[in-house]
Amino acid sequence: MRKSHPVRRAVLAGAATVSGIVLLLSLKPASDPGSAQAAGQAPPAAAGQAPQGGVNGAVTGDAVQTQYGPVQVRLTMSGGKITQAETVQAPKGGRSDQITASSVPRLNQAAVAAQSADIDAVSGATYTSAGYKKSLQSALDKAKVSSGGAQSSGNAQTLTGDVAQTQYGPVQVRITVAGGKITKAEAVQAPKGGRSDQITSTSVPRLNQAAVAAGSAEIDAVSGATYTSAGYKKSLQSALDKAPAGGGSSQAAGSGGGSSQAAGSGGGQAQTQTLTGSVAQTQYGPVQVRITVAGGKITKAEAVQAPKGGRSDQITSTSVPRLNQAAVAAGNAQIDAVSGATYTSAGYKQSLQSALDQAGG
Repeated sequence: MRKSHPVRRAVLAGAATVSGIVLLLSLKPASDPGSAQAAGQAPPAAAGQAPQGGVNGAVTGDAVQTQYGPVQVRLTMSGGKITQAETVQAPKGGRSDQITASSVPRLNQAAVAAQSADIDAVSGATYTSAGYKKSLQSALDKAKVSSGGAQSSGNAQTLTGDVAQTQYGPVQVRITVAGGKITKAEAVQAPKGGRSDQITSTSVPRLNQAAVAAGSAEIDAVSGATYTSAGYKKSLQSALDKAPAGGGSSQAAGSGGGSSQAAGSGGGQAQTQTLTGSVAQTQYGPVQVRITVAGGKITKAEAVQAPKGGRSDQITSTSVPRLNQAAVAAGNAQIDAVSGATYTSAGYKQSLQSALDQAGG
């Protein structure tokens, strides 16, 4: 057999090597982003990319003054959710340092877990907890995030009532309304200091629960907290008055029977109206009446102002409930004066009539 020439063998080996390299290059999979897209595959998401939609970024709530110092909360939002909560201001100095160190981390964790300001106060840190919740709510309001689980049906609204001045301090109520119902109620201001601290701590939670249960300001006063209860109801009603007309029918729920519940629901029944009469000045102080009218009838009457102080407190507490009942029963201002409360009765009737005039009745 004839031997191959060395040069010829070298040429053949080189050609084989080149062919192998070309074949390997032709089989190499596309791994760059451009080739992946060309192959119909989505490129991998960038690390740390925020979800689409919702609020993103840092939002800082208002600074809330407490008895032991200011509290202010900052939230980090991603996709409309709270991913981090921190306090940028908290009570400090003396005993406050220890309370802040133990309570604030727990409040931060609770805010992230609840995704709202509806969190429990930390035991032993009542004032810090209250300030934290208020600042947290203001941060959520700024981020336009619905609190209290508004991801369900309908858009939730947060409505803050007017400040009601009482003999022991201001009362102000904030409510969350969703689907025409009160889903949450809280007092953002309440009497404090001395005996008021104990009264507020026991009465306000009960008033909050009652407001949610009743769906209106038609709630019973808490025994031993008459002034706080009256202020709470007044501020609660003003918050309900701020709700759009479409959801206002729930204000009278539980106090006007089936007709008030059906108002605004497309059943052809008359719209429920809340009307406040003019202030009637009497010898012992102002009297002002608010009524709820449905189907042309008074379904509820209450005095939002009445004489107070000294002997007037007793007269008001006994006469006003009777005047309220009489107004609902009569359906007009033609009601009898209460014995022993001539001036209060006259002022009540005058303010009642002015409220009826607004209703065209």
